[in-house]
Amino acid sequence: MFFNKIALIAALSTIASVSYAASADAFSFTYDPGSYRQATDVNEGVFSDNVNSNGYTTFDFNNGEVPGNDLVKYSFSQGSYSTTAYSGQTGIYSDVWAPSGANAEVNKSDYLAVFSDSDVTIQAQGNNTFTYFGFDAGALSVGNTLQFFNGTTLVKELTYNILNSMATVAAPQQGDQMNGFFQFFSEGTDDTFNKIVISQTDGGGFESDNHTFRVETVPEPSLTFGMLALAGLFMYKRQNKKLSQATKSA
Repeated sequence: MFFNKIALIAALSTIASVSYAASADAFSFTYDPGSYRQATDVNEGVFSDNVNSNGYTTFDFNNGEVPGNDLVKYSFSQGSYSTTAYSGQTGIYSDVWAPSGANAEVNKSDYLAVFSDSDVTIQAQGNNTFTYFGFDAGALSVGNTLQFFNGTTLVKELTYNILNSMATVAAPQQGDQMNGFFQFFSEGTDDTFNKIVISQTDGGGFESDNHTFRVETVPEPSLTFGMLALAGLFMYKRQNKKLSQATKSA
């Protein structure tokens, strides 16, 4: 009986270790000029390559309203937002500072502008997490800040210097400020994020458009342990059966 208990504990420990080791990859992000949702639509900024793929959700701000659904929630730290172009306030509207197309085409659609008067928080709803986030960044300027959290834990922070050094699309209508599409990936349990905060810490604004997400449900801890326990019990019974057969053969 003592041996059987040791075997069960060892089986559970082995399964847990394999699960953790397989998920130890690092948070990563990439940049490219961006793609179009449709080849002929070049005046709405650029989109993720996944914009038309199953399992991905895109918010383009084109209706001028706060986006969101049962998976993703947007909130403004002031509780309200501006709809007036050139207001210099955090809001959703259309003006010359909208993130451009891949060839610096003028974006004529509504977009999200964040100024130092308030932050915008994007949160996965329920027991969900983001495994992908992509957005079109426009007119990058000093003070642009992007933070990724897992609950209250800061996973990654990106600022203007990093984003601007990667961007390649200079828009003449914005005084050649840089534009482009950035994509962020969670590749393991150590870099999971369920909250994104967009903020501006200096003069000017943080303009973005065409946010795309991939949302996944995280199993409850009790459910995960239960699955490990069942797997361990299966291994224990299998090993016990082999021992019994070996004893009978002897």
